[in-house]
Amino acid sequence: MTQAPLRLGTRRSKLAMAQSGQVADAVSQVTGRPVELVEITTYGDVSREALAQIGGTGVFVTALRDALVRGEVDFAVHSLKDLPTTQPEELALAAVPEREDPRDVIVARDALKLTDLPRGARIGTGSPRRMAQLNAYARSHGLDFETVAIRGNVDTRIRYVRDGEFDAVVLAAAGLQRIGRIDEVTDFLSVDTVLPAPGQGALAIECTADNADLVAALGELDDPFTRVAVTAERSLLAALEAGCSAPVGALADLLADGQIVKEMRLRGVVGTTDGTRMVQLSTTGPVPETHDQALALGRELATEMLAQGAAGLMGERAQ
Repeated sequence: MTQAPLRLGTRRSKLAMAQSGQVADAVSQVTGRPVELVEITTYGDVSREALAQIGGTGVFVTALRDALVRGEVDFAVHSLKDLPTTQPEELALAAVPEREDPRDVIVARDALKLTDLPRGARIGTGSPRRMAQLNAYARSHGLDFETVAIRGNVDTRIRYVRDGEFDAVVLAAAGLQRIGRIDEVTDFLSVDTVLPAPGQGALAIECTADNADLVAALGELDDPFTRVAVTAERSLLAALEAGCSAPVGALADLLADGQIVKEMRLRGVVGTTDGTRMVQLSTTGPVPETHDQALALGRELATEMLAQGAAGLMGERAQ
């Protein structure tokens, strides 16, 4: 007897469908069961307001989580950077698969790199974090460009460049990789120039906490190094009391000596969107072996950043 398909809740965007499809294939392999995609529209998909205005945190997630709790889907896939930092008790973050490239990229006209953009170039991005760091970089390197707030999916953003409305737009490398458009990137931004959003490039697979068999099956897809890294990054974000629309960048990476991973470095940045004031710090320590150790790493760096005035740079504190 064939088992009933597992129902995977996903947003309807091309990117969400692509990454959910990849997870569906992997889940089918570990469970031996077919997986069907259930498309769900979230508030963030239908609202035309800027993300920072509608709260940012959770706008792409709440409808999927509600469907899980109501039993309409068996599990859901999110971009981890969209997840609020507090995990609901009734849901389990069952797997964080291996992360894609966490960097930000630009797609610019005439295949230009960031440093080749002409004076007064217009760069489109919906992210206060990207604005803050790009403006700070411009200020310190004698570049002259304007960052302009935009909304829209990948197609829409790239079309702004093709139609000449913008000289460049900023996107996440991972998203372009997942939809097969990475070859349109004209410049990969070093994490020394722009630190990514906490959790950027990673996916989150959630199901209800009481479904022990499914939690265990989905757990086969978990990548332990990715999980401790994003846990540290999100702990930093939570300790700064910032939502996912705040101008906070964070990246935890593993420092290896040859093939042996020795330490984890966590870097964090927060700044005003005009780039005039920034707090950027890093800490390096042993690779966390537990969830609590990863949380502590993020909290420690956040405490140092707050001591240097980070709270005053975030505008309104997220509630």
